[in-house]
Amino acid sequence: MNRTYSSFMDWKEPSRQTEYVENTPLLAENGTLLAKGWARKNVFRYDRDRVRHVMRRKEWDFYQISDGRLMLQISFANISLGGYASVTLVDLRAGKTLVSDMAPFVGGKDRYILPARGDVPNYVGFRVGKAFFEANTGAERRTLRYTNGDLRAEIVMEIMPGLENITTVLPFEGFPDRYFMTTKQNCMPCEGTVTNGSDQWRFEKPDSFCVLDWGRVCTPYSLVWYWGNGSGWVQGNDGQKHLFGFEITWGIGDESNATETCVFYDGKAHKIGAVDVETFPKPDQYMKPWHFLSEDGRFNLTMEPFYDHHSDLNVGVMRMHSHQVHGNWNGTVTLDDGSVIRIRDFYAFCEYVENRW
Repeated sequence: MNRTYSSFMDWKEPSRQTEYVENTPLLAENGTLLAKGWARKNVFRYDRDRVRHVMRRKEWDFYQISDGRLMLQISFANISLGGYASVTLVDLRAGKTLVSDMAPFVGGKDRYILPARGDVPNYVGFRVGKAFFEANTGAERRTLRYTNGDLRAEIVMEIMPGLENITTVLPFEGFPDRYFMTTKQNCMPCEGTVTNGSDQWRFEKPDSFCVLDWGRVCTPYSLVWYWGNGSGWVQGNDGQKHLFGFEITWGIGDESNATETCVFYDGKAHKIGAVDVETFPKPDQYMKPWHFLSEDGRFNLTMEPFYDHHSDLNVGVMRMHSHQVHGNWNGTVTLDDGSVIRIRDFYAFCEYVENRW
């Protein structure tokens, strides 16, 4: 069943959440999808050589770092036809792009091969033209670098022991060999700098956090999705500060075996049900409040937007159109043990995307 909601809270039945805890092959030898569900770490064995439709294969490592004022995006993507390494730095409060650099390449079928998992120690270092992208992941820290001429970005992020994530595998109805597999790794405090000539910007702990969006997919041509995410500190019911985050994505593929919806508290994942937004933001509601509610009532937050980071890359047959809206979130979330955590003026984002790729 594809969960495409015609109205707020239009759920026919509670979503099923199939959790995987053992190592499981993602694809059969003929490219048919074997696994459909979610996990608290990536237990799905990905073999890119088993992907049947090679030119539909897309792989990326996308990092977004923010302190609620500045936002840094560093990514490497291989979409088979080609790909890119890129960096973007945005002043969210001024609504201004400070740095934008992309190093594209043509032909990625058998080169620039990214790791088969994103939440275990690994290393990637790729040069594209004059640009260099590097991600060195250890057990307790990850160092991320991007350089191109006078431009240099370096971020070091902490990975707390036992940090859980949400990894999901979503099929596409009628396409037995198509899938959308992502890992969202939240709650990584970080620090570092971006230098461009004589200009320098700094991210500092404890206010800066990184989310890794790690994707290995084979999809149909057109996709639409929502993606909301945030990490930071909240006050718990004990009066102490706790590391908190959330991941809400929906609209992609067949969600009858799992939804990409989760709350993180002190590094542990608390699975919640399907999430929807009360008012469809397209075409002119992006800067009005977004009210989010999960089918189980455990996620009940409203975002008050302060910036719409709108981008539209349109090259005819390929288009990547995004409204990534940043704001302050307020409301409540409920943990697995029934504890209700009140969220106050918490910085996070949610985007609405329409892609042809």
